Amino acid sequence: MDLLNTLVDKGLRRELPTREEALAVLATSDDDVMDVVAAAGKVRRHWFGRRVKLNYLVNLKSGLCPEDCSYCSQRLGSTAGILKYTWLKPDEASQAAAAGLAGGAKRVCLVASGRGPTDRDVDRVSDTIKAIKEQNEGVEVCACLGLLSDGQAERLREAGADAYNHNLNTSESTYGDITTTHTYADRVDTVTKAHAAGLSACSGLIAGMGETDEDLVDVVYSLCELDPDSVPVNFLIPVEGTPLAKEWNLTPQRCLRILAMVRFVCPDVEVRIAGGREVHLRTMQPLALHLANSIFLGDYLTTEGQAGKADLEMIADAGFEVEGAEQVTLPGHRATAGGGCGSHEGGGCGSQESAGCGAHEGSGCGSHEGGVCGSVPAAAAAPAAAASAGEARTDLVAVRRRGAGTDLAPNA
Repeated sequence: MDLLNTLVDKGLRRELPTREEALAVLATSDDDVMDVVAAAGKVRRHWFGRRVKLNYLVNLKSGLCPEDCSYCSQRLGSTAGILKYTWLKPDEASQAAAAGLAGGAKRVCLVASGRGPTDRDVDRVSDTIKAIKEQNEGVEVCACLGLLSDGQAERLREAGADAYNHNLNTSESTYGDITTTHTYADRVDTVTKAHAAGLSACSGLIAGMGETDEDLVDVVYSLCELDPDSVPVNFLIPVEGTPLAKEWNLTPQRCLRILAMVRFVCPDVEVRIAGGREVHLRTMQPLALHLANSIFLGDYLTTEGQAGKADLEMIADAGFEVEGAEQVTLPGHRATAGGGCGSHEGGGCGSQESAGCGAHEGSGCGSHEGGVCGSVPAAAAAPAAAASAGEARTDLVAVRRRGAGTDLAPNA
């Protein structure tokens, strides 16, 4: 297919595809999906080999968010039966992080629900960052706290934070349909603040909220302009008790095409499969590793993920390897450039870089996530067609009842 050959050549040169080419990837048929994966996989292997970076989420403060993000189980007015608790103490958060690190995670993502942190909240998170770094040499820490005020990104950086996550989620033209309590411009401003403070910027999207192909391409090209170091790709989990509980718009093939499009547009950037992979990719999860070079280990903020052991087995069985703490995630030209905005000329989202919490899923203004099914067998057993029944699928989503904020051991 001439389109795929062209996109591979551009990806290896870090050349930005045209919008028409990106749209054409999303428009390919299910019959061609393996060809699409194989082509995007060449670009992924060129820049990242067969390494998979593991990230681990710690939900510092769960639920009771004043924002009305339609996808979020922690939103204002949510009736989802999620865990609700106030700030974890630094030692509690450090203990939760240790479980993920012991399971092979390289980065810990500290997330808190809410519109954005107060200065006192920044102090709390700073103490937590210091506690984690003191007890775990070489660990990367990303904060995901919502909208930032002036000076807060700098304070997090001084405390030892390596990255900051704040997702754009969807296109600017449709953002008002998803959230009304803050704007798309507010999100852009926070990513810009993180960049300016020297933090590795992480910003991504949520697919499956009823958006068009044009919306998906719009948000990915907007991310290119912000030049984040990592782009988490989240697949909406329609959590019962949220406005989008009946939105089941994704198939495994659709998810693979979306990931491939992001890889072609962002060739040398850390592309992370975030919330929703277990529910929507199901038994095709291993194929997605040929497109993305980063995933979350274990559970998400408010919902359960695949067992950590199963994640590691999946990576090994697919012929990939877990990225070690001593390995640099980004290609040399991006790593040495520091990941700052405009760090190189080439193009694409690939023109800049790296990781961040990127978690999709439910928390705070900016962090979405959605939730995922409690186990691969349960998700895999569910017929894909059933997901389009127009009803909430409580059988595919298990609310997190372990780990941070509970007395039970975490899944890592």
